Amino acid sequence: MSNNDSQLKSVEIEKRNKLKQEKPYVYEKIMKYDEKIKRGESVAILQFQYDYTCNFLCDHCCITKLRRKHGQSGCAPTDTTSTAIKQGERWFTPADVKELCKQADEMGLAHIVITGGEPLVFPDFDKIVEAIDPQKFYITSDTNGWFLDEKRAKHLKDIGVDKVQISLDSLSAAEHDNFRKHAGAYDKAIRAIDAAKSACLNVLIQTVVTKQRVRSQEFDDFLKYLNNEKGVPVFITYAKPVGDWEGNYDAMVNKEDMDYVRALEKKYNVFTHLTPSYGVDFGCIAVKRMVSITKYGDVMPCPYIHVSLGNFFKEPLKDIFERGLNIKQFGQYYDSCYMAEDKDFVDKYIAGRVYGKPLPVPYNEVFTEEDFIKPSERKLYKD
Repeated sequence: MSNNDSQLKSVEIEKRNKLKQEKPYVYEKIMKYDEKIKRGESVAILQFQYDYTCNFLCDHCCITKLRRKHGQSGCAPTDTTSTAIKQGERWFTPADVKELCKQADEMGLAHIVITGGEPLVFPDFDKIVEAIDPQKFYITSDTNGWFLDEKRAKHLKDIGVDKVQISLDSLSAAEHDNFRKHAGAYDKAIRAIDAAKSACLNVLIQTVVTKQRVRSQEFDDFLKYLNNEKGVPVFITYAKPVGDWEGNYDAMVNKEDMDYVRALEKKYNVFTHLTPSYGVDFGCIAVKRMVSITKYGDVMPCPYIHVSLGNFFKEPLKDIFERGLNIKQFGQYYDSCYMAEDKDFVDKYIAGRVYGKPLPVPYNEVFTEEDFIKPSERKLYKD
């Protein structure tokens, strides 16, 4: 599959035309993104961690310690209700999801990713989608693919899900299964790709890339197979030293590795969170182009910076976003990824102020007065 600029533009135009026909209200919101960005406003995707229940125990799980705060360990399915009640915790219900999305809609946001955990094990998944309102949002679901057969894929399409993001980390079944700690995971993921395509869902492969993998022949073959044989794009997630990989600096890439991946973007249909979207180069997308919302209502700058900018159950979403954009690391353009490559940031803010504490850590325990800017000092994108 060729990946030259003219073809990418053609694909993007085709997707937008389809969205205009299927979800005109969502399309209209997205068409206003440019003016929002120029005003210094976020156009974030809501990465929504509705629940942490999962059928896998992946090596690199980044939410394990978010769960441990609430009396859980690992990612195997558990009943969290009794523990949460004892701690007085509040967690999302479909009614809360409806209010969250009402506020997000009023802010002009248009895209939500249901994640976890493994979303397709959630018994109230359909209610979550209904509460989001498919006519008001572009809805994506993360999945490891285990439960995504043709029947389930068609059902997802019917209830208003637009895209599935399927995790796959090797073309070797043994290596993928070992990484995900679940025998048969590879075969189910491949089946899920075919099932999703058959149901006319948009399909994206998510793969984790470490320093050791990024320049390997295996990775090049991986991209070639998924693009050419399966006809699906690949989203590259750089390894981060958080969660079960806390302190794993050896897995982090450097700027030269990122340049190598940018070269791959010209060869294959692949991208990272640093790839310009909507014609805009955001650099680091934390807050400006993505936030992560925990099961317990904390709003984090991204899935890997386990810092709470505020809690949705305690204050309006808009106020939390404003606070996040007034932190210079998120309200000003940065041409790299703090968590994937910037060891100075990780040393100072994460290892120094986050590691070893209950997660997520409140923003005022991590960022100090020197880290804050005025709204007039925001710079969300590269000219």
